[in-house]
Amino acid sequence: MYHSVDGRTGPADDPYGVTVAPDRLDRQLRALRDRGLRGVSVRELLAAARTGRARGLIGLTFDDGYADFLDTAVPLLRRHDCTATVFVLPGLPGGTNDWDPLGPRKPLLTEAGVRACAAAGMEVGSHGLRHRSLPAADDAVLRAETEESRALLREMTGAAPEGFCYPYGHLDARSVAAVRAAGYAYGCAIDPGALGGVHALPRVHVGQRDTGPRLAAKYLLHPLRRRPVVPAAAPVVRVP
Repeated sequence: MYHSVDGRTGPADDPYGVTVAPDRLDRQLRALRDRGLRGVSVRELLAAARTGRARGLIGLTFDDGYADFLDTAVPLLRRHDCTATVFVLPGLPGGTNDWDPLGPRKPLLTEAGVRACAAAGMEVGSHGLRHRSLPAADDAVLRAETEESRALLREMTGAAPEGFCYPYGHLDARSVAAVRAAGYAYGCAIDPGALGGVHALPRVHVGQRDTGPRLAAKYLLHPLRRRPVVPAAAPVVRVP
């Protein structure tokens, strides 16, 4: 689970730890490849898991849809023959991360930028409409964040997104049911606990401090800390 890739934001200006410098991402991707692993979109990972071909694949996600994903992350991903899923906010095209009370304002992808990400071979998923916490949302907001965001992304890219990412990692049984009812094939969480499943996939945060050994440790500890996920028509697998 990544967010922003920006060499201009130092640790002192990044209170939420969402920024990774380009050279650090480059080294992290190289560390994966050196270990025989390849980063792919969640869509590709789940498709491979359903046919027993997920070995060696790591699902890479970039939350919030920052403009630097297209400008900085995509070239690095392609350099290492990797893909990823970028979760965007179709209700805030070209906006900024105003939901963060601290830290620098970061520009978000425009509609053209979202289309360019898809054209570059990256999976585009929904992060909701305007980055609102779903458990606290009333029924109208919940529908907008799930159903309306999916419809807007279909208009932007020409294809309905398969994936949804819960803003802030917040979820409950009601929000998981809404994501499933909206037609998403999967949902990404962080530590979903008992709600874990294809519509609440666990993920591991990756930040600026993560060196190769730290990534390896996170990879080994992931199946011990989080419940296994069972894709449809497949044996039990652990999603990295």
